[in-house]
Formats: sequence, C-alpha cells, structure tokens
Amino acid sequence: MTRVLLIGGTDSSGGAGLSRDVATAAALGAEAAPAVTAVTAQTDGGVQAIHPIPPETVAAQIRAAGDVGAVKTGMLVDAETVRAVARSLPRAPLVVDPVLAASSGRALLDAAGITALIEHLIPRATLLTPNLPEFARLTRHLGADGSEAQGIRALLALGCGAVLLKGGHAQSEGCEDRLYPRSAPDDPIRFSGPRHPVSLRGTGCRLASAAAVRLAAGDGLARAVSVARQALGTAFAAASGI
Repeated sequence: MTRVLLIGGTDSSGGAGLSRDVATAAALGAEAAPAVTAVTAQTDGGVQAIHPIPPETVAAQIRAAGDVGAVKTGMLVDAETVRAVARSLPRAPLVVDPVLAASSGRALLDAAGITALIEHLIPRATLLTPNLPEFARLTRHLGADGSEAQGIRALLALGCGAVLLKGGHAQSEGCEDRLYPRSAPDDPIRFSGPRHPVSLRGTGCRLASAAAVRLAAGDGLARAVSVARQALGTAFAAASGI
C-alpha cells in the first residue's frame, strides 16, 4: 500500500487540516502517517485556539513514520517548527501547501515562519501549491513586482520542482489552476473546471494530499495534479448534493 507522511495541524471541526489529509489519503487507497504540528479549536466561522506542539516532538513524529512514498506539509506554526520539519524530512517527493492563514483570515504562520519556509522547505519541494493570496504574500516576501510571471520565476528560482497556482480565489466564472514546471516556467499546464455553488473548507488540504498520494504511487506531476483535481471535484459534487 502507498504510504504518505502528512504534516500539519489538527482541526477540531474535521473540515480541514490533518482530518482532511488522512481522509483524502484513505479515499485514494493510501496509508497515512500523520505528524501533528499544532492542535487547533476551530469551526467554519474561525479559529478559537491554537496549541503548538514542541518542534522536537514534531521531528520525532516524522522520524517515527519510517519509510514513506511522499510527504505533504500543511500548517507549520512558526519558524522553529519549519526548521525542525526540514531537518527531519525523509527522502521522498514533497508537496508543500503553504498554509499562511485560516479561511477566516487568522494568521497561521508569521513573517519569520514564512522566511523559514522560503529558505528551508520550498527549495526542497517537488510541488508547491499556493492559492492566489498565498502566492501574493510569498512573492512579496521575495520582492517580486506583483506580476504572476515574475512571482512564478522567483519561486522556481528557489529550487522547487513546480508551482501549482490555484485559481479558486479568482473572480471568474470558471476555475483554472496553472501548473508551472521548473523546466518550462513560461508554458504552464492549465486545468480548467466549473466554479461550484457551495463553499467547502479544506480544499487546499485535499488537493495537496491527493497529489502527494499520486506522486507516491509514481505519477508524474501533471497526472498527480489531474487526479487530485478529480478527487476534489468528487468532494464538491457530494457537498452540492447535501
């Protein structure tokens, strides 16, 4: 069975975080090895409390996971935790979901944490999956001028294998995600789909976790993203029918 290491925070509502990661991996037939970075109390309305796990405990969880086919990171709390994760990572494809804030707007990684993410994790990522607000904040941190092209080049120059820029926050009728491989930064692979009539928390968690599962199974980047988007579409269809 494909085994993936999922690093992130818990969500007491079950809507996002490790709950979604593990459920997504299981739905795709993979075994999940979770490493908790923080315990949170939250609902669809917002985050009420965050209890960080000591970085050395986070690192111990990662080491205890053993051999895995891929790794996915989500909420990383602070710079110290980012560095502990980076020191402990196994040799496997890495999907970095740059969780900078909750859907309600509460910050989940401060400026020092973003710097650590840029210095220690993004250069090692096989795939980086920012949404539009995360992309804007990361590229501002790198001094990019705000254009998508320059921002993509700035992120790829750090060393990551590809950037999947997610279009869910765009003001458009449909939704387009663009995959920018480092080998072809000016020729993105475009994935288009409908904009669903329901709001679904944890979409970034689902997409990144599904991509990690497919990378662990041996898929290339484009195939992994395509299957991940299909899994997300299935979740939206189920939510729309409730």
